[in-house]
Amino acid sequence: MAGISGVLTYARRNKNLVVGLALLLSLFLFSAIGHLLVDVEKAYPLGAPSSKPPSSEFPFGTDPQGRELLAVAVRGTYLTLRIGFIAGGLGLLVGTILGFTAAYYGGLYDTVVKWVVDVLLTVPALLILVVIAATLTKGMSLDSMALVIALLAWMWPTRTIRAQVLTLRERAFVRVAKLSGATSLEIIFKELMPNLLPLLGAMLINSVIGAVFASIGLEALGLGALRQPTLGMTIYWTMQQSAFARGLWWWIITPIVIIIILFVGLFQLAIGLDELANPRLRRKV
Repeated sequence: MAGISGVLTYARRNKNLVVGLALLLSLFLFSAIGHLLVDVEKAYPLGAPSSKPPSSEFPFGTDPQGRELLAVAVRGTYLTLRIGFIAGGLGLLVGTILGFTAAYYGGLYDTVVKWVVDVLLTVPALLILVVIAATLTKGMSLDSMALVIALLAWMWPTRTIRAQVLTLRERAFVRVAKLSGATSLEIIFKELMPNLLPLLGAMLINSVIGAVFASIGLEALGLGALRQPTLGMTIYWTMQQSAFARGLWWWIITPIVIIIILFVGLFQLAIGLDELANPRLRRKV
C-alpha cells in the first residue's frame, strides 16, 4: 500500500508524465481495439465507396481512393508508431553503446567517436534522409524507412550519454568497483547504466519523437511506401488530391488530430521523464 501511495503522490506532482501516458495509452487502445473491431483491409484503396462524408456506416468518412478513414486511422496509428519505435530504439541502442564505451575507455576511440558525431551533427539531417530515401523509393518499405531514419538517430544520444558517463566514471562508487576487481563490462552494466536509466527512458521518447517527425516529413514528400496508410502518407494524398480545394474536410482532420494527440502525448511524457531523470527539476510536494 505504501508503494502505491508513493506512486500516486508522485503522479500528482508530475502531471506531465500522467498526461503523456494517458494520451499515448488512449492511442494504443484505439489502435489495439480498433484492429479487433475494424476491418483494416478497408484502409487500402478500393476497400470502400469513395469520397463519402462521415456517417453511421463510415464514422470518419472515406477518401477518393476508396479508403475507409476509420480503418486508416487505426492502421496508420500503429504503422507510424512502429516506424518511430524501431528507428528511435535502434538509434538509442547505437548511441548508448558508443556513448558508454567511448566515455569509459577514452583514448583514440573516444576521440574518433567524438569527431564523427560532431561532424555529422553539422550536416542537415533531413537533407541526408531525403537523398537516401529518394534512392530507395521504388523498394521502400516501412522497415527500410525505419532503418533509413535510424542511420541518423544515434548522434544526439551518443553525445548526451558520453557526457553523462564522463562525469559518472569519476565518482567514488566507480573507483570502489574498480578496486574490488570488477571488470569494465560489470562497471558499465552494474554501476553506470542503472544510474542513467531514467535518462535513457527520456532519451528513448525523444528519439521516437524525432523518428516520427522524420517519417511523417519524408512521407509527406512522397518518399514513403505509397500504398501503406500511415499518417504521413495520408497527409501526402490529401495534398496530392487537393483535399482542401475539394472540401473533403473529414479526410484532412483524421490524420491531423491523431498527430496532434501523438506529439502532445510524447512531448508530455518526455518532459515527465526528464523531470524524473533530472533531480534539479524535481518539485517538492
